[in-house]
Amino acid sequence: MRSDLGSTIETERLVIRPWALDEIDRFFDIYRREEVSRWFSGAPMRDREQAVERMERGLAALAENPRLGSWAVVERQTGVPAGTVLLKPLPDGAGEIEIGWHLHPDRWGRGYASEAAGALLARGFADGLEEIWAVVDPANDRSIAVCRRIGMRLLGITERWYHEPSMLFWAGATDAQSPSLSAERPAPPDRRDARA
Repeated sequence: MRSDLGSTIETERLVIRPWALDEIDRFFDIYRREEVSRWFSGAPMRDREQAVERMERGLAALAENPRLGSWAVVERQTGVPAGTVLLKPLPDGAGEIEIGWHLHPDRWGRGYASEAAGALLARGFADGLEEIWAVVDPANDRSIAVCRRIGMRLLGITERWYHEPSMLFWAGATDAQSPSLSAERPAPPDRRDARA
């Protein structure tokens, strides 16, 4: 993985870089979809202008603080954006930083979310973040799997930031550290274990 602070991360199959305004149609096509927006408590975008406003806000935020924001996840071979990865402050928190990913359904199942999120997690720590959180809908099996693949630790169930039950995952910058916060409730049994 190669990282240039605030700009681009390259992995084997992906280039993670700021979105470009000429990619607005693809951006809108991702965020207009119910199957994408349902997992992050957002309503699907209604029109292209809404997508332009959101992308412009994201680019302005990156210009202000290149450590935090959202980036396009672009297939190296095709140049097509597969989706978005992000690092952002959790709402109503005390500076806790959340990692997230939103991929177009036509790119699901290829391991791109794990590859991009793992690279962004490493970049966040290289940029000086001490810990990174993921707050995942308990029914979102794909995102739960991504959290596990990138080495995040399940702490339990929380309603701390989004005020609805969410699975709380955590990763720290060093192996020796412990999470600064705990979950309010234990995690439910692993559904994979229940099937065994």
